[in-house]
Amino acid sequence: MRQRCGTGDGQRLGCGQMVINIGEGGWTGATSAVFAEMRGYWEALRNGDSLPKRADLDPRGLKHCLHQTMIAEKIAPGLARVRLAGAIYTDLMGMELRGMPLSALFDPMARKTLETALEEVFAGKTALTLLLEAERGLGRPALTAQFMLLPMVGELGMVDLVLGGMILRGTAGRTPRRFQILNIRREPIGAVPAVTRPFTFAAPNAAYAEAAPLPNAPYLRVVK
Repeated sequence: MRQRCGTGDGQRLGCGQMVINIGEGGWTGATSAVFAEMRGYWEALRNGDSLPKRADLDPRGLKHCLHQTMIAEKIAPGLARVRLAGAIYTDLMGMELRGMPLSALFDPMARKTLETALEEVFAGKTALTLLLEAERGLGRPALTAQFMLLPMVGELGMVDLVLGGMILRGTAGRTPRRFQILNIRREPIGAVPAVTRPFTFAAPNAAYAEAAPLPNAPYLRVVK
């Protein structure tokens, strides 16, 4: 599932450094389309009220956002291990994320909140989008992210997988970069996906206050 960024919404600048191109008006259309494509494909795999199965997931359905996609597996209550991860996560961590706990992407102070969020997803009733901000320091400039988490059914027929997608705003800089959770948006499964509406959060600090909401993006669902 690894696919290097080189077109669309980002470009490689060197070892562990990546810039996400953002227009003056906020997130680019290409960036917002990541969530539209992922959520649309996830919805298309559903059968009635059932959740998508891992066995039905075809990477070709996510071909335009593979480098921003991950699959993580539940290993304990509130804990998940990354099974597959695109190149954007390698750029953030400076290493391959596969086999590592999902919490490796998060600041220790945020991990309890992450555990609670994951349990909501694994309950199979809710899709989450997390608003994130990375810690700053020498060589670590401003970096914010949105991280969508969608539940999936694993090989044993249980909801023990999560399909994740991340979009960034800013420069990765010196790795690893770990995130705080600023806000969480919850959507009941079956609700109109939020990618069709402007994405807004109450910004808790000045670092994110200037970020514009995501523009509307088209949403498509395949009907069999």
